[in-house]
Amino acid sequence: MNKELKYGLIGSDGRLGCEVKNVFKEKGYKLVFEYDVKGEVFTEKPDVIVDCSLPDVFSKTLSYVEKFKVPLVIATTGLKDEMINSLKEISKGIPVVQSYNYSVGIQILLKLTELAKEQLPDWDVEISETHHRFKKDKPSGTAKMIKDVFGDRDINISSLRLGNAAGDHTVYFGGLGEILSIKHSATSRRTFAEGILRSAEFVVNQKNGLYSFHDVMFGK
Repeated sequence: MNKELKYGLIGSDGRLGCEVKNVFKEKGYKLVFEYDVKGEVFTEKPDVIVDCSLPDVFSKTLSYVEKFKVPLVIATTGLKDEMINSLKEISKGIPVVQSYNYSVGIQILLKLTELAKEQLPDWDVEISETHHRFKKDKPSGTAKMIKDVFGDRDINISSLRLGNAAGDHTVYFGGLGEILSIKHSATSRRTFAEGILRSAEFVVNQKNGLYSFHDVMFGK
């Protein structure tokens, strides 16, 4: 593991960006490049770029990745299909980790959901998610990840935007006599920053390709 990891951060002034700076600083990693609404600050070439911004900045992120030619960890939600395709294309030249949620607990929720789906094929299923009022995308990228577990099955997602909620996701399975719910609640954005840190340490040692946070945790 690189003890002198130097990183660049896009979206450094946002809620998640600030958490990322705190967690990386605790590890002794050096912020050498950042880009936010105030502009660009550059001191030296980073070993990895972390993107915690919005889809509107996606093209800027790609330009910096092309400029520095370093691995990318992208935590932006609400990416369109053409943006994911662009990540697949650039991952031919650099390693990229992309996820809509960098929480360890969400990865376990996805595994439990897969198990429940296999054992309860005839049960009704609903997904609900709650986030802070400032979140742009609805439903959340995480809710879409959960829905993807069910393939082409038509699953309803209920979305709430309330106050400063960091993020709640629940999968409900309903049978004729019982209801099973699998829930994850993020009590702090720090959990996402810790997952991003883990992904940055992972991606700098990988071959070119597109990776998920599942790959970071469990291997590809």
